Amino acid sequence: MSAMLVKPDSSNRLGEVRRVLWVVLFLNLAVAVAKFAWGTLSGSASMQADGIHSAFDSVGNVVALFGIAVASRPADAGHPYGHSKFEAYASVAIGCLLLAAALSVGSSAVSRLVSGGGAVEVTPVSFAVMVGTLGVNLAVTAYERAAGKRLHSEVLRADAAHTFSDALVSVGVIAGLAFVWLGFPVADSVMALVVTVAILATAFSVLRQALSTLSDHARIPRDELEAVVLSCPGVRHTHKIRTRGTEGEVYADLHLLVDPAMTVQDAHNLGDRVEAALKESFPQIEEVLVHIEPDDGHKD
Repeated sequence: MSAMLVKPDSSNRLGEVRRVLWVVLFLNLAVAVAKFAWGTLSGSASMQADGIHSAFDSVGNVVALFGIAVASRPADAGHPYGHSKFEAYASVAIGCLLLAAALSVGSSAVSRLVSGGGAVEVTPVSFAVMVGTLGVNLAVTAYERAAGKRLHSEVLRADAAHTFSDALVSVGVIAGLAFVWLGFPVADSVMALVVTVAILATAFSVLRQALSTLSDHARIPRDELEAVVLSCPGVRHTHKIRTRGTEGEVYADLHLLVDPAMTVQDAHNLGDRVEAALKESFPQIEEVLVHIEPDDGHKD
């Protein structure tokens, strides 16, 4: 027996995710332009690298917006479970963009170290640009992380991690500029390499989270689901509990053992109550598939 209830706020959730991404996109573009422009004018490799990192943040936002646009499509004959996994595919694309950014930044830093690099002009404006953009990055991270948690959005959480890595990179760049100011020009290229490592770490984190969804990793601990199911009067036992899907849209299926004398109608009503209880306890659950079995001692 199956029971299916679609969350009425599914489209609203994705609409909110889309609005958050648009806000973050414009902020990331402003930060990227400020860093790269002044990095180019001053000859700072680490500032240019950080600007490229921020630019890839913006490209990632565009990819995420495309993924959300596809994910918001309703279920159809070809995709009976909907299109929610396209949010995870967008996260994979963001991870790949980060890998490309790391390659670009890292090769540039190595080239400057080998060749001896160029002169870097460090002025109070350099520090003002970096501190100002750092503040924007931290604000964006907090905003996006809170929205990702509230909306159960993988893309927002991945992008928040990306933006936070940008903030950490900015701290490193500021440190590099300080060393250049003190008379150690090689520090700028060294910090560009630190930027590369930070980008790589973020890329692997984003890819790991996305692949967790695409590989159908369990989304909700089995014991937590079992506790809710067994709290429903009429359920003698439950097994074969499974979950999969995205953070925002989880699909669950399970087997219920009930009194063998229970009528089909009573068993159906019990399945509905179990589904309602699960969706009340775990709002991210989109659909529950319930299989009824008689508790007659058989093992299946």
